[in-house]
Amino acid sequence: MSFASPFFLLALLLVPVVLGLALWVDRRRARYAVAFTNLDLLASVATQIRRPWRRWIPLALFLLALAAASTALARPRSTVSVTSNQATVVLLVDVSGSMRASDVKPTRIGAAQHAMDVFAEKVPKRVKIGLVSFSSGPDVLVTPTTDRDVLLEGIDLLSPNGGTALGDGIGVAVQVVKSAVSDAPRGKDGKLPGAIVVLSDGAQTRGVLTPMQGAARARDAGIRVFTVVLGTNHGTLGFGPFGGYGFGGGFGGGGGGRRFPVRPDPVTLAAIAQATDGRSFRATTAEKVDSIYQELGQSIAHHNANREVSSWFAGLAALLLVGSLGAARITGERLP
Repeated sequence: MSFASPFFLLALLLVPVVLGLALWVDRRRARYAVAFTNLDLLASVATQIRRPWRRWIPLALFLLALAAASTALARPRSTVSVTSNQATVVLLVDVSGSMRASDVKPTRIGAAQHAMDVFAEKVPKRVKIGLVSFSSGPDVLVTPTTDRDVLLEGIDLLSPNGGTALGDGIGVAVQVVKSAVSDAPRGKDGKLPGAIVVLSDGAQTRGVLTPMQGAARARDAGIRVFTVVLGTNHGTLGFGPFGGYGFGGGFGGGGGGRRFPVRPDPVTLAAIAQATDGRSFRATTAEKVDSIYQELGQSIAHHNANREVSSWFAGLAALLLVGSLGAARITGERLP
């Protein structure tokens, strides 16, 4: 914590001065107590002279209020987490055919859709959210908007099919973020107030840009990329005997078709996050992917800023002063 006007901290010297004054006044009261010449009368009021420790509560609260008010005068500043006024988040989701696998219940795509719904609920309402899907190529489904109903409709329309063009998907998401925050100033770290959240379950099989080329574009634009790796190492998918994806048992292979593994690629996705100063997560259950998106929703659109917090201390001083007055009425003590 720092102070814009530190010389006002000298006002804190009033705290020991007031405490000393209160103790001096209390001792003067004690001297008057021994002025009785009638010992019988003195014995009858002795229990009243020995006042309990509760009599100091009003004074203690008053001194704390004085200290808080003095600190407020010095205009304290602190690093706090605030929501970016022009923050934009693009959800980039893999809709390749492997997202039909059901090693994550009900299916990988079903778990992803629910997690993105959770994300939309947790992100502050004034933050814009866009939706880009990618399979054999990228597709902008929802341009960044604060209308959560439009976003949820786009999420409901996701349907897996085709290959995995991860690099191209990141490249398009970068352009979407840049268009949405083109007039926004960069932060002290050189980053734009925008981020990309990638959810994918496999290695790249299609596209022009490699994943790391897409990450380089995000890094050069000052956009952080957060990656979520979805799926287990034993996930499989199958084709039916006449082509197309099988659904036997949720893993495909029904009707005599063959199955093949659809393993995630955590190494590549972790490298993307690291190259852009983002974070990488791994989810093997629907509950885990929900918790990841919930965490991201609560933090991703925030940044640390050095703000004046004088109002905090002024409010605390007022609250303590009211408490001091209330305690004085209860205990029957007078404030200095």
